[in-house]
Amino acid sequence: MIQEAERAGVKILGITDHDTFAGFDQAQAVARESGVELICGIELSTKLHRQSVHLLGYFLGNHGVAEFRKWVLDLQASRRERNVRLVQRLQELGFDITLAEAEARGRGMTGRPHFAQIMVEKGYVSNLRQAFDDYLDESAKGYVFRREPGFAEGVQKIREAGGIASLAHPIRVRGNVPALMPELCDAGMNAIEAYHTDHTPADTALYLDLAKRYGLRLTGGSDYHGEVKPGVQLGTGCEGNLQIPADLVDRLRDG
Repeated sequence: MIQEAERAGVKILGITDHDTFAGFDQAQAVARESGVELICGIELSTKLHRQSVHLLGYFLGNHGVAEFRKWVLDLQASRRERNVRLVQRLQELGFDITLAEAEARGRGMTGRPHFAQIMVEKGYVSNLRQAFDDYLDESAKGYVFRREPGFAEGVQKIREAGGIASLAHPIRVRGNVPALMPELCDAGMNAIEAYHTDHTPADTALYLDLAKRYGLRLTGGSDYHGEVKPGVQLGTGCEGNLQIPADLVDRLRDG
């Protein structure tokens, strides 16, 4: 990842894997030998009004992170238990897919994108989007429930660990985001991901306005996933549609 950041001209890189710090931990040694500044982060899947809402945690210091990491280990156990049931469900639907196959791709943190990759490779679906739309998304026939912390709990754990709790890619939140803001802020959320690959200029303008109205910090990211999202480039999004202000991290540090 660090080499990819260097090739892309990314000077500051936040690694925010789902429910794990493994990617950040592995990248630290390489980052120290490069010109890339590495920021510790994580992305949590949380529940809000029966829907999955993703929450970013950015840790610019080290206070309280050890306890937070212990809590994250419980989330990882829940994810693996879900994967066992997901394999059973997909097999019931006629797919020849095993947990070992998915875990070989996940390398310690296996999620639905890895199952989607297998489905594409075996010809069950034509692309990753179809895999999610038809089988893996929350409303699809292959979806199985996973225990996820409530949004407020996720925010609390991040804040207690000294982190910044940011609403991830708000465009993907079902419902009226402006109407949800009082509840999200009451939970302690103190940032919003205004800059994201999926956001149009109008979306970004809306989230910038919400940030100003509620006194939130701003975060941004390309949501780069490598081969899982082949159209998304690190730092610049889809065809250069992402422009993150150069001073964004400085503003996060300043509070």
